[in-house]
Amino acid sequence: MIAHKLRAGVAGALTLAALLASSGEAARAAADTVGRCEARQTVKLVPTDPALCASLLPKVQDPSGLPLEEYEDTLNSFFRAFCHRDTANGWVRDKWVRDTGPYISRHDDGTWTGQDYGTHSPVVIWYSPDMAEWARKNRTPAEEDRSTDKTPVPDGAIMVKEMYPAPASRCADVDPDYLLPSSGAAIMVRDADASQDGWFWGWFGWSGWDNDYPASNDSNRSPYMGFGQYCVNCHASARDNMTFTSTRNMQGEKGRPLVFLTQDDAPRTSAMAHHAQVVLPGDDAPRLGQPHVAYTAAFNAAFPNGMGGGKPTWDTLAGIEMPSETYDNVWMPAGTPTAHGEFITSDQCAGCHDAGSTGLQFDMTRIDPATDKLWNHSPYATWRTSPMGLAGRDPIFFSQLASESQTFHPDAAGVVENTCLGCHGFMGQRQYGIDQSVSNDDGDCGTFRRDMANAIPLGTTPGTPEALAANYGGLARDGISCMACHRMVLGEEAEAAVKDQPQNNCVEARQEFLNPNESGFAKTFTGSYMVSAPDEVYGPFKDPKTAPMEAALGITPKYSHTLGESETCGTCHTVHLPVLHEGKPVGYIYEQLTYPEWAFSAYRTGTGVDGPLPHGAGERQESCQDCHMPSTEPDGTPTVSKIASIQEYTNFPQAEFTKTPDEIDLPEREGFARHTLVGLNIFLVKMAQQFPDVLGIRTQDPMLTSKGVDPLLFTEQQMLDQAANDVAEVTVGAAEIDGNTLTASVSVLNKVGHKFPSGVGFRRAFLTFEVLDPLGDVIWASGRTDATGRLLDADGSVLPGEMWWDDSCTARIEPGKRIHQPHYQTITAQNQVQVYQELVSTPPTDGSTDFKCGEGAAPEGQLTTSFLSICAEVKDNRLMPHGTLPLKDRIEIAKALGAQEDMAHDTGATAVGDDPDYVSGGGDSLVYRVDLSEVKGTPDTVRARLYYQATPPFYLQDRFCTAKGADRDRLYFLSGHLNLDGTEAEGWKLAIADSGATPIAK
Repeated sequence: MIAHKLRAGVAGALTLAALLASSGEAARAAADTVGRCEARQTVKLVPTDPALCASLLPKVQDPSGLPLEEYEDTLNSFFRAFCHRDTANGWVRDKWVRDTGPYISRHDDGTWTGQDYGTHSPVVIWYSPDMAEWARKNRTPAEEDRSTDKTPVPDGAIMVKEMYPAPASRCADVDPDYLLPSSGAAIMVRDADASQDGWFWGWFGWSGWDNDYPASNDSNRSPYMGFGQYCVNCHASARDNMTFTSTRNMQGEKGRPLVFLTQDDAPRTSAMAHHAQVVLPGDDAPRLGQPHVAYTAAFNAAFPNGMGGGKPTWDTLAGIEMPSETYDNVWMPAGTPTAHGEFITSDQCAGCHDAGSTGLQFDMTRIDPATDKLWNHSPYATWRTSPMGLAGRDPIFFSQLASESQTFHPDAAGVVENTCLGCHGFMGQRQYGIDQSVSNDDGDCGTFRRDMANAIPLGTTPGTPEALAANYGGLARDGISCMACHRMVLGEEAEAAVKDQPQNNCVEARQEFLNPNESGFAKTFTGSYMVSAPDEVYGPFKDPKTAPMEAALGITPKYSHTLGESETCGTCHTVHLPVLHEGKPVGYIYEQLTYPEWAFSAYRTGTGVDGPLPHGAGERQESCQDCHMPSTEPDGTPTVSKIASIQEYTNFPQAEFTKTPDEIDLPEREGFARHTLVGLNIFLVKMAQQFPDVLGIRTQDPMLTSKGVDPLLFTEQQMLDQAANDVAEVTVGAAEIDGNTLTASVSVLNKVGHKFPSGVGFRRAFLTFEVLDPLGDVIWASGRTDATGRLLDADGSVLPGEMWWDDSCTARIEPGKRIHQPHYQTITAQNQVQVYQELVSTPPTDGSTDFKCGEGAAPEGQLTTSFLSICAEVKDNRLMPHGTLPLKDRIEIAKALGAQEDMAHDTGATAVGDDPDYVSGGGDSLVYRVDLSEVKGTPDTVRARLYYQATPPFYLQDRFCTAKGADRDRLYFLSGHLNLDGTEAEGWKLAIADSGATPIAK
């Protein structure tokens, strides 16, 4: 069962592609040998049951009238009966099989090979009677000079684009009634009231095709059919009505189809058409790495017996799997965009803003010399597998949310879920609030609950309340998605223009709850920003081409300078939260201060969205985007690229009735930014690589498919490059022996523009310092760890404070003592470790009511990982960024941003004593003094290394002990089976910097 489960993600996805490939390759081989059309059949493939076709047609003409799985069943019956070839009832077809682009032959080393460069495979299109009649009135060759067709295609009109192997000349002389579409058929059904583009799109295959729903977590494939499909990346370039239809192609009409260069003079094998490649990528979701087949011994030792909770196995995964990504399809509703369509899923953007989506253009890519595949640098691909793209499926977040709502604050569970999903499930929570506020007489925004993020469209009909709930779920699971950033409105003037619009009905209430005493930019902290009108979206480049997006989505792209400002990141990466106690706020704290840490450092740009800030730019000025969305090459020159992949006029095979070159030819842009958006949470990325079925995601890009390096590998590589080059340096100064004492100084240089670690407070880094003998064996060490990343003493015992609970999760270990490693300036023992971290405590747990929470509060409670229980700071010795300003200057900038003085205070350090390294920042230095009388062996060299843990052992244990149900069990299973062997994160610690072996002066 285990082996079967591990292979299922590959095998299940291969089924249809393998069937097509095996039959197609055999047929091509036979055809190349005898020179015939392999799609030719011995009998006509035409309707034989007129009554069946007549009964199915009304349902086929109304795709929004049935749940998707029922509609696809109906289409299956319709096409297998060849009801679309019903000439007796007015269906019309193309004159013959025709190419859609050139076919080029090459002769290399005695072998002929051919490559099709069409927009898709050669076609025969069938037109329903009403579609044919519309074409006769609007799409004759004489109409090509008109700028638009005023008459819309009527609802229920159908086009069936049968597709055949290239080149068309193989089958051009065969009566199409005798041809079986061996590459399947692309279909378009007009339903103008269902979606902005007005069509239901799909691909149907006569061999191996199956329904999209119910979706399979073993493939998580892109859907074959639906509204708002990627097809618009080409069809939006049509003059109007999203179709290139021309009567010149239709049987019985004047004119001849377009002709392209075709070199069909030698046997050859043609590649699979791009249309099929996109929908049938071959292996949608293979594992990118082999997980452990059982819980590891080290994990069982650290977190035994499920820690009193569930201990899922490979056989019980169904209970903890996230819904398949196949379900996440929320398109723009028909008509003028309204607040109801404020947010749509990223698949609506992927068709244009992913590389290779046309099959003919490969902008936004680079060749990987190691594999000859393409690195995909497109906005969609680089974002999709980043922690931002995975945020709506992040198993760590959802386990944290379960702890918050079930154990830490069960009396305020709804408030907690609505608040937290307002970031990680941003689009779902926002759209739900918008729709509730518009429909409720009192304007109430409702409460977005955790279970809503699981809603799927299976069994729902578009437009029904059930479908609406599924939309919220799909939007939430889509993470911090395209529309979350590209609809952002920041700045006093811009906010004033949209604040009273329906899409912002709930924003002021969120601001008042989370940031009641702030103003200006600070009012937007914790992702509490306004969003644009539903018919606008913002980008960083001036003069964008608007026609394709307007045609596909009804949205006009516009330039906004704020997308290049760090405040775009700062609104979410400054997390300001209430301290909840017995269900009510008792104060406010900053859980995360990444943006202010930067704004008070030498890396600050000195400007905000509303203008200059006090003290101007720092000496190392760089924006957040300069590091996390790089737009330059390794040599420092700007990256130059197109920003989308669409059907252009000049760079594409000719088609009838297209928009003009001025409307659809895209310029190359200088300063193209890669949406890598990574920090160092490689543990999350590894989980996504090894458990795509559990997280419900695909690992292969849906557009570039097998031509590209899988995006999750790209994301991992960006993290590893960042860890190795851009985070920190560790050096060992003089190491010398004086009598019985070995002394060595160690310095850590912080190279990032904020604290390290930054972000959520539970992340930590630590130093390992080792003394080695002449053979390289360790004879003394501070910072040893076991295989789960727990810090150990010289005897291999786990250090106090590494685990907070007993093994059964029934009691905390001396919680009143708040046991932890303090900040050191000198380390003299192997049970002392320099750990760079933030630790916080709860309000008092003795029932007292006379206490203070927030900046300056003394720790009185127990250590906590609860974001909404942070009453006081116990320790914060994270590495400060270079050039951290003095407190009075930080206060000035904080006030200019609309924040209170506590923000300036909280960006400082806590419990670091008189350490001078924490005055202006830039790093840390400390001294190791080793008593050689306690050392067995001869000291020869010393070595220091810096490691990073995104999820330290105490944090994981706290999740396992304070959360219940699927979200908790999912994280337990993933953590217990995650295979980090042989990676840079082996032992649950990511290597950041290494001093190398330094000789001891003797």
